[in-house]
Order: sequence, then structure tokens, then C-alpha cells
Amino acid sequence: MSSKIAKDLGVGEMAARAGVAVSTLHYYEAEGLIQSWRTPANHRRFDRAELRRVAIIRAAQSVGVPLSEIRAVLDRLPTRRVKAEDWRQAATVWTERLDEQIKTLQRLRDKMGSCIGCGCLSLTQCPLYNTDDRMAAHGAGPRRWVGNAAEATEMDDWANRDDG
Repeated sequence: MSSKIAKDLGVGEMAARAGVAVSTLHYYEAEGLIQSWRTPANHRRFDRAELRRVAIIRAAQSVGVPLSEIRAVLDRLPTRRVKAEDWRQAATVWTERLDEQIKTLQRLRDKMGSCIGCGCLSLTQCPLYNTDDRMAAHGAGPRRWVGNAAEATEMDDWANRDDG
């Protein structure tokens, strides 16, 4: 006797298999990220292929990709029989975004100790987010007030330059 695996799942089964709450599935469906259908008894059913879509949504969200970008990628996929190559092509739009995010996280990891003690409290002057900030090269904190005279003159010259 062979065991048959149903091609579709009820909402509770789908939630359990996907590792999300039923309400999360309802939300994803309302946002157009996944699809279901209703049985004649009005029970919601999901094709097993939707499990992969939920996995992609969760993985993308875990690295900070907003639902609008996730939807744009999922919308590029065929509705039936998505092949591995389809997934690879759809995901290429995230390559550059994720590479930049990885670089930012690496800078954060490498500079975290100095950032905690920095005290600048400003993302506009933060050397992690504002990498061209020349004052940051002279140290953390309010360098105009605590730096030596040579630093202060150089910083004033730089701050007062005419960039046109």
C-alpha cells in the first residue's frame, strides 16, 4: 500500500508546516503573496507549492526585505510549476541589496566596540553610515571641542570648504 501525500493543505496544516500562525497566512494572502482556494464546504485550502513561497517570504523578511519587494519578486514567478531556474532569476534582484546589507553588517561588527563608546548620537556623522566623514578619522566624539589644535584647524578648513 503506497502512501499518498495530499497536494493541498488546510490552513491549520499549512501554518504548522510553514512554521507560522494561521493569521500570518491570512495576512500574506490578503497582501497577495500567497493564494488559496475554497472547497464547496468553504474551507480554505493551499497548494503545497505555497509552502515554498512562505519560506521565501520568511527568509527575506528575516534579513529586512520589505513585503513590497518580496511581492515584486513573487509576482515575477509563474503561477504554476515554478522551476529552480525561475527562483534563481527572481532572486537576482536582491543580490545587490543583500551585498550592501552584508557590507554594512560587517562594518557594524568590526566597529561595534567603538560605536558603543562613540557618543556622536548622529547617523549623519556616523562613520558606518557616513563613510566620507573626514572628522571621524580623527576619533570619536565631539572632535572640534576635544581634538588638538592641528585637528581643529584641518576640520574647520574641511567644514568651511566651498563645494559649489
